[in-house]
This record gives sequence, structure tokens and C-alpha cells, in this order.
Amino acid sequence: MIKTVLTVNPNNEIGTIAPEIYGHFSEHLGRCIYEGIFVGRDSDIPNTNGIRNDVVDALKAVRLPVLRWPGGCFADEYHWKDGIGPLEERRRMVNTNWGGVVEDNSFGTHEFLDLCEQIGCEPYISVNVGSGTVQEAAEWIEYMTAPGESTFSKLREKNGRKEPWKVKYIGIGNENWGCGGSMEPQYYASEYKKYQQFCKDYGDNHLYKIACGPSADDYNWTRELLSHVNKWHTKAISLHYYTIPYDWEHKGSATDFNEKDYYVTLRGTRYIEEIIDKHLAIMDELDKEHEISLIVDEWGTWYDVEPGTNPGFLFQQNTMRDALVASINLNIFNSRCTRIAMANIAQVVNVLQAMILTEGAKIVKTPTYEVFDMYKEHQGARLVESAVFNSETGTDEVRIPALSQSASIKEQNGVKVLTLTVSNASLTDEAEIEIALPEGFVFDGEAAVSVLTGDMHDCNTFEEPDKVKQTRRSENWSGRTHTLTVPACGIVSASCKVK
Repeated sequence: MIKTVLTVNPNNEIGTIAPEIYGHFSEHLGRCIYEGIFVGRDSDIPNTNGIRNDVVDALKAVRLPVLRWPGGCFADEYHWKDGIGPLEERRRMVNTNWGGVVEDNSFGTHEFLDLCEQIGCEPYISVNVGSGTVQEAAEWIEYMTAPGESTFSKLREKNGRKEPWKVKYIGIGNENWGCGGSMEPQYYASEYKKYQQFCKDYGDNHLYKIACGPSADDYNWTRELLSHVNKWHTKAISLHYYTIPYDWEHKGSATDFNEKDYYVTLRGTRYIEEIIDKHLAIMDELDKEHEISLIVDEWGTWYDVEPGTNPGFLFQQNTMRDALVASINLNIFNSRCTRIAMANIAQVVNVLQAMILTEGAKIVKTPTYEVFDMYKEHQGARLVESAVFNSETGTDEVRIPALSQSASIKEQNGVKVLTLTVSNASLTDEAEIEIALPEGFVFDGEAAVSVLTGDMHDCNTFEEPDKVKQTRRSENWSGRTHTLTVPACGIVSASCKVK
């Protein structure tokens, strides 16, 4: 058993945890959009304007704050005019990045923004820099957000939407160091500045412009980009980092893995902490006033696809190992909430570390979904100082910290509610944690506790959709300390009033 102390100091509020840290990513890739989100108006699967009701309900339940679209690599071959107007007149194109399938563009701008309105989340649009034009990007912004009688506002009205949408987040290009154009950072910076200049604010819509930042530990990209782009050009830069157990050629199975593979994966996911801090150090140097934020708009696990599925569809199962990955990442993002403005797990349905899997009319909520549900009370809360006296776990070859945690406070009507989330990566030892408040604070009454645990291989399938499910209970917490037990390969969230 791991015995330790977790200290929490509600007096030391560090910053607000942006709800957008709990954001998601949807791309025209595999069965994310088609079958996963969009089934068409004529489908027998219950839908609203072709969008699956069950998926919308599930995403509303975790308070999904922001959704990124249309990519991904797809964004830099996507031309928005192909996806508006009558369905029968929309262009049929080959999706060259993902499986070579025909994209019929039946899910376009109107459908995506309708999806966001149904969920109640902010849209995050990635515009095409790789194969597009400045004019195309500028006209798309006008089409979506301009009021009045311009040609593009009238075209929007002709296509069924008179009032402009509110579109805040605009990513100018995606992975422009790779699939978005194989650009050098100086060249991309020049392109970025040109594009952002012509992406205008219309009416009372104000754009939050995001520049394509680095891949993983490419620190040179960050340095070169921010040597040419400043606060007058961008609000944030993006970062992409995927947790891959070994390497791109030997990613490994999502379900067939051993203890060493499990710990190697969690060690890999913890590497994002070092990556983030090194990029932030460069940003501190070149943006001393911290006026440019970091956005981790692609993250999560990436394994070999499930046997028998299209290799270009990136469909993988999701186990308790992935739940620990999600928990560790969210705790890392929370702890840097003064600099990280958003994060978007890849991807929301049927692709990579998906929240949801679908098969026909069936739906499965993955262990990762359960983690986002357990963590949702952190959204918009104030991060407070916390520290755990940690211990190592793992195998003889691979050692990692066993525990990861976040603590936040929300105040409503003068009542402070403390939310704690703690994960235990050990496969063998439960953790008995004494939670300690400083003098002047006590726990005050009933605590809502949720626990997610299981064997590292456990996953939810269409045959057993509830195998991995959080259990909920109430506990009476009082005084300055309380002992919380976190199972091996487990995650616990707890919320209690403090005074």
C-alpha cells in the first residue's frame, strides 16, 4: 500500500482553469463525422438535422466547452464552399489523408455550427493555409459571422441561416510543419501574418486567432515563430503531442499489452509536462508579459488500429490505461492553467483516444469519457495549491510517479466547494492518502466521491458497454483532514464544502 499526504491550501489560488482545457477535436477522418456524429436526416438513428441525439446528449453531459473542426490534416485540403448549399450540389472529393475514401461534404459549415449549438459549445474552426488562399479564409469568416446585406451574408441566408453565428476561435492552418504544407517556421510565420490580417471581426464577433505551433519537442519552431509573430498577430500558439508507447513504426496494440507497455505509455504521457515547460520557457523569453497563450489542440494516445479496420481510419479501443493517460494529462494542464488556454483531445468519436464509440445505433462511452465526466467540476474553477508526497511505481525497467492530482475551488453564494482529482498509476498498490487542509479551514459535510478503476486491459465494448464505469458514493467529511483511498489503476474525484 502507498501511504502519503496530500496538502491543499485554499488560500493560495493560482489561476482559473479555463473550461476550454476540457475541449475536443473532430476531423473528417474515419468514422468520426460520418456514422459517429452525423448520420443524415433520413437515418433511422434518432437525430436532429442529421446529428445523432445520443452523441449530443453524451457530450452535453460532460459540459463539452469547445470543439475543433474540420481537422487535422483534412483542414488544409478542405475548401469550405464545397460544404454549403444543396447536398446534391456539393463536391465529392477524395480524402487523400485518411483512407482515400470519397468525402461527399454533406457535413459542412452549417452542420458543424448546428452541432455546436446543439451541444452548447464554442466552435473552433481551422482554416486552410496549406492548399487554400487568403481570400478563401477571409470569405469564410465573413460567411459565418458578418451581419447585414453583403454577398456572403445573403448567401448564408439563402442556405438557411439569416443571423450570423458567433465564432470565436480560429486556427490559421494545422501542422504546417508537416501535412499542412511542409513549411519552415519563418515561411509559416509570414503566411500566418498575412492570413490573420484579412480574417476580420464583423459586427460584435471578435476572433481569437491561433497560430500553428510546434510538434512535440520541436523547440526551434516555437522560437522562430515567436521571433516573427507577436501579440498583435495572435492570441495563442498550438502544440501537438501524442502518447505513443514506443515509436511511430511500433505503436503497439490498444488492448494487447503487458505491464511494461502500460508503464512505458504512462511515462510517455508524462513527457508532455517537460515539453510544455520548455516551450513555455521560450515563450517567457519572447513574450515577457504572457500575452500569448499555449493551446494543446491535439493530444491523446495513438496505437495500432483495431485488427480488420481501415488503417486510414485510426479506430482504436480505449482501456483503463487510456483513462490514466487522460487523468494525468488533465492534471498537468490544470496545473499550468495560467498559461494553457485550451486543450483538445483527439478525437471525440471513433478515432484515436475517443470519448465515444458508435456502431450503427449503438453507442459506448469509453473510460476516457468517464474521466472527463469526473473532472468536469474543475471547469471554470480556481486552481489552488496542492502537493502530494509521491512514490514511484512500475517495473524494474520503467519507473514513474504513482500519483497525479489537481485541486480547485468554486464559490457559489458564499459557499466554497473544493474539488480534488487523484489518479494512482500503480497496478499493484492502492494509495491511502491523508488530505490535509491548513489551519483556518475544515471540511464541512457531505462529500460526493466518484471512483473509476479496473484491470489495465478493461474496456467498454458494444457487448459490455458498462464494464468500466465510475461508482459514486457520499461520505461525511469533517475537520482538517480526511483519508481518501485511491485503488490501484484507479482515479478518484471528490467534491466537498470547505469553510
